[in-house]
Amino acid sequence: MIQINDLAPNFTADTSHGPINFYEFINGHWTVLFSHPKNFTPVCTTELGTLQKLLPEFKKRRVQVIGLSVDNLDNHDQWLNDIQETQGELPEYPLIADNNRQVSLLYGMVRDNAPDTMTVRTVFVIGPDKKVKLRLDYPASAGRNFDEILRVLDSLQITAEHQLATPANWKLGEDLIVTASVSDEQAQQRFPKSFHKIKPYLRTVAYSELIK
Repeated sequence: MIQINDLAPNFTADTSHGPINFYEFINGHWTVLFSHPKNFTPVCTTELGTLQKLLPEFKKRRVQVIGLSVDNLDNHDQWLNDIQETQGELPEYPLIADNNRQVSLLYGMVRDNAPDTMTVRTVFVIGPDKKVKLRLDYPASAGRNFDEILRVLDSLQITAEHQLATPANWKLGEDLIVTASVSDEQAQQRFPKSFHKIKPYLRTVAYSELIK
């Protein structure tokens, strides 16, 4: 099972945009890889349409997305047309055709002895360093909250750039937490206007100090 901070495995696959090498697709970007149990399923249909509507928000964060379904390319084309008809959006991002379950098994999205593909429903956030930063597993009945994925992406990018963490229920623009790797003196120097020491282990700064 792939865990957070593991190197994301490379693979080659056919997609709705043509063949890809996954490492070449990442190419120094933040990347979201999300899988679906099967084409022509109702929850997944709403998810792909919702993600397309939010695609400008992902692009704003320099994040590229790629989907996966365990069906062949011919089915992908027909399903994408259904998504456009029912959701009002035609997904512009690539969709992997994983009909041999190569990628699903490589990423632990479904176990080798699984009787069907309905356990394949996972989100991976992968950093520019090709390491897994987040893994989320969902049951087939629960549609994903892509606003939450955007929220976590904001948190991950802030941590990577500023050595800050985010508190419970944090939203973009709210106060941030100084990580243990940063001393009081370093934090005071970096964030002189808002550094606040509540407890030795709980120190905050204002998001506004990140805006240059």
